[in-house]
Amino acid sequence: MSIDQRVRAAIRDVPDFPKPGILFKDITPILLDPALCSAVADELARSVSGTDAVVGVESRGFLFGMMIAERLQVPFITVRKAGKLPYRTVSYSYDLEYGSATIEMHVDAVRPDMRCLVHDDLLATGGTAAAAAELIRKQGGQVAGFSFLVELSFLGGVSALGHFNAPVKSLVTY
Repeated sequence: MSIDQRVRAAIRDVPDFPKPGILFKDITPILLDPALCSAVADELARSVSGTDAVVGVESRGFLFGMMIAERLQVPFITVRKAGKLPYRTVSYSYDLEYGSATIEMHVDAVRPDMRCLVHDDLLATGGTAAAAAELIRKQGGQVAGFSFLVELSFLGGVSALGHFNAPVKSLVTY
């Protein structure tokens, strides 16, 4: 069975979460299978080239982002919700479907011209991944690409990332 088939088989559908009408794609069953976790990290790392760091988006982007960084032997950079990082930060605010959000990273995380891969578990509308990419740009870095376990293509996230001119890799697309 291919890696995308294995991931698709492991993902659990949870109806009406977090609210009625939403069919949530739960990746936590993947975490119960160490061999599958390793295969996921290997596949995502294989799809990347010319990356100086992996930027993981809170919180599920940390799970495989760190594993990808380890395989590529590059630094892992955390992007968190505002107020969660202990040192001085750079922030970026963006609009959500119902409101807005702010994410941050440490001011010394990205060096000028550093090529960064943005990783998260799920690509929906692309807002959070685009905001993480903007944090990289604010610090003089470049977006080398985006990687996700799951893409919900009907929400148009790839289009929202198009202006970064960087490849987008998703293991499974719905």
